[in-house]
Amino acid sequence: MATHRISSLPIAISTSLSLPSKRRDYRLALPFTSLYGTRLLLKPSNLSCFVTKHHSSTTATVSLSLPTAKPERATSEKSPIWSARSIKSFAMAELEARKLKYPNTGTEALLMGILVEGTSHAAKFLRANGITLFKVREETVNLLGKSDMYFFSPEHPPLTEQAQKVLDWAVDEKLKSGESGEITTTYLLLGIWSQKESAGHKILATFGFNDEKAKELAKFLNNDIVLNYK
Repeated sequence: MATHRISSLPIAISTSLSLPSKRRDYRLALPFTSLYGTRLLLKPSNLSCFVTKHHSSTTATVSLSLPTAKPERATSEKSPIWSARSIKSFAMAELEARKLKYPNTGTEALLMGILVEGTSHAAKFLRANGITLFKVREETVNLLGKSDMYFFSPEHPPLTEQAQKVLDWAVDEKLKSGESGEITTTYLLLGIWSQKESAGHKILATFGFNDEKAKELAKFLNNDIVLNYK
């Protein structure tokens, strides 16, 4: 299986697939990202791939997106793109759900995913307010309980209805803002807070997150930390 990695800006990814009889080169073009200098492993399930063949070569253009309950957005060129940190946070959320052996990826898993990714402004804001991965994971088990030890989560646990609303809320708010650029993890975190009855909201509230802190965080909706490695 070919592995695609984001390594720097601007992004240029080249992978190759060796076959017994011949070799083909795949050139992948990815959107610009605010994440600089960090490698991000992406599984094919998170990639929308359009392949065009030209004689002996194959060219593929890859766009990155997260699940949406609004199918028209999947093919819309006007739909904003997610930042690399947001996509990685989502992937880590799925992993956290699997670690806890939960059948679905819920808002609590999205919250843990943001903290596991760890480099975004949203993650740093949470830690600065005493909300850590260990505390969130412990509170998740207290709130939702433990899964059966013999249960195995699917490779990609489907989103709960509330978790899907978080993703759609983030896209809606980005469109309303009229700002260019990517959908940052701050949108993701405030989307969790917007779902008042969700486990993620309840966990945040347990650790002192409130509307005032949400307003403070909202100031950085369209900005994120840029990592420079020299």
